[in-house]
Amino acid sequence: MLKLLGAMMIMLSATLFGFYQAQRFSRRPRQISDLIRSLQRLETEMTYGLTPLPQALLQVARACPQPVSHLFRYTAEQLKVAAGRTVQHIWQQAIAEHWQYTVLKTGEQEILSQLGSTLGLSDSADQVKHIRLAVQQLQGELETAVEERKRYEGMWRSLGLLMGALVVILMY
Repeated sequence: MLKLLGAMMIMLSATLFGFYQAQRFSRRPRQISDLIRSLQRLETEMTYGLTPLPQALLQVARACPQPVSHLFRYTAEQLKVAAGRTVQHIWQQAIAEHWQYTVLKTGEQEILSQLGSTLGLSDSADQVKHIRLAVQQLQGELETAVEERKRYEGMWRSLGLLMGALVVILMY
């Protein structure tokens, strides 16, 4: 009876691990899409609303779902109390502190880091160009993420179950 309970626990945990990994593949395209929409909204706020950067970032954070919104909210809040820090420094700090809550990869992180190095340095027209470049790069990452989701999501679900079955067979 104890062996059966142990085997069931192993199968359950391995299957849940597989579903967890599959879920990461399905959340990544959604979060990239959220980033793209957020940057487009930031562009709109800067171009048509002529909103100052801290307020624009805060409005984007309000409209964006979590965990992507944390990046924009943190940057906006820190810009209000900048204490001599630059926008680039605050943006990099926001990425460093809040990236762990996303399922995004280093490619997206590098794109946002490059964007952050240009925010607040020039006029709004130049910043809009950099935002559009970041959006284009993120759209390329989105296509890759969708392909990976199609390829690996089902595989991880099956693999979790099969890994659990293998461990149970090897143990008994």
